[in-house]
Amino acid sequence: MALSCLEKAQVWLFKAFTGICFIIFRFFSSPRRPAEPRKRLPPVSNPLLLEPATQLAKRIRRKEVSSVEVVQAYIDRIQEVNPFLNAVVKDRFASALQEAAQVDKLIEEETGGEEVLEDRLPLLGVPLSVKESFSLLGMPFTTGVISRRGVVASVDAPPVALLKRAGAIPLGVTNTSELCMWSEAHNHLYGVTNNPYDLERIPGGSSGGEGSILAAAGAVIGVGSDIGGSIRMPCFFNGIFGHKTTPGVVSSENQYPPTSGRQEEYLSSGPMCRYAEDLLPMLQIMAGPRANMLSLNTKVDLKKLRFFTIPHDGGSTYTYPVSKELVDIQRKVVERLEADLGVKVQQVCLPGLRYGFQIWDTYMSLPDKDGKSPLPFAELMGEPGRPALPPWELLKWMMGKSEHTMAAILLGMLEMTRRSKTSPFLVQQKEKLQKEVDELLGADGIILYPTHTRAAPKHHHPLFRPFDFAYTAILNILGLPVTQCPLGLGEEGLPLGLQVVGGKLQDHLTLAAAVYLEKSFGGWRDPGAD
Repeated sequence: MALSCLEKAQVWLFKAFTGICFIIFRFFSSPRRPAEPRKRLPPVSNPLLLEPATQLAKRIRRKEVSSVEVVQAYIDRIQEVNPFLNAVVKDRFASALQEAAQVDKLIEEETGGEEVLEDRLPLLGVPLSVKESFSLLGMPFTTGVISRRGVVASVDAPPVALLKRAGAIPLGVTNTSELCMWSEAHNHLYGVTNNPYDLERIPGGSSGGEGSILAAAGAVIGVGSDIGGSIRMPCFFNGIFGHKTTPGVVSSENQYPPTSGRQEEYLSSGPMCRYAEDLLPMLQIMAGPRANMLSLNTKVDLKKLRFFTIPHDGGSTYTYPVSKELVDIQRKVVERLEADLGVKVQQVCLPGLRYGFQIWDTYMSLPDKDGKSPLPFAELMGEPGRPALPPWELLKWMMGKSEHTMAAILLGMLEMTRRSKTSPFLVQQKEKLQKEVDELLGADGIILYPTHTRAAPKHHHPLFRPFDFAYTAILNILGLPVTQCPLGLGEEGLPLGLQVVGGKLQDHLTLAAAVYLEKSFGGWRDPGAD
């Protein structure tokens, strides 16, 4: 069975509509100045910025370096690079330095030894950045919505609270896309965030500020959330590591916008960082008592795992083809795995992947078990006042009067075209794909899958190719853990990478694969280095 003529027509209508919106955007946007030589960030000069969080914590506990020194080093770096990036939208530097001084005093007075501190406070004195959509006590909690200007968090979101309880020190909050529902960190409250490898390009979304400041060495660890790729795309575009946890393991409370309908089933919060070794201890902390759902303390022998590679989605009508450099780097990963581990990586085809966007869109719109439908996007756009009217906002935008980005307006318009009835065909395709993937992965399988169709695009270009996020989004609906891994830089100096996918609750397998890939392909690269 294939898509109906009506559904095919909707595909082309969506593409035509987004194309028209992109043309309108280009026409009404301010004209760009002639191209200037590509700007580069200053290279990292302080060696403290080049150590994983776990190593920094160890050195702080041993009094080899003070927490104040580490926190100050990161503050200095943020002040150096943030004017280029616009990634950190509100800092708490003074409070962070006070907390660092308290850490150093605690270590001086501790009589139980280093082991006691490590067990009780594994991230003691380590700086942390936080996505602005997470509630961080005393900090803005707007998700880039102008009508929420002035909203300040009164509590810590559970994962943030757990990291703070483990000794981490938040330095500030980072930019997101408007309402966390776009692949570029851009809103009219804080502005546009830039990619540290090329300031003319996007850092991804919605955790784009996190990805940008981490890649620029302005943070060592960070917190992100992911309902359609919002951890993995920024990590991919910025050349860092990130993990979309098995849903239900890390709490999603006290985030904005809140989930509704069945969206809680597809949202995952997880760690973002420059060094693979920090992923597992961060996840263990962020999961709290639910960490026992996972086998994070189990030693993984990669040679005993089964590996599969899927180079593309099978030719979706919605997505563009995967670029040659991303196909090539995935092939190199396969070759390296086979040479180093002696495994056979099998290429497989899962036809249901070609319906990735439609499946994601369908399931994100489903009501919960009590029959309550998800909150309309237009309602969130207007919160705390009346719902927005996307067509009216489009007219206002063309006159420079709208408080919303073109991306948010576009999403509101597309929501108005959504069919009221759930497509039985798409439900059937999802259930079939779920069964195939679960059987393929089992408890010892790993799938390699592209994160996106291309490396970081230029600012606003996702408006013309809005559905390429389907490569990440389908994995949210399937409920699988995924680790995003950097794989060096491409021809244009932009980060390459791929998704490492495991079976449900098998997060430890993908995290182990990330450590291997970091050693094999070099991991994060300083965007300021020659």
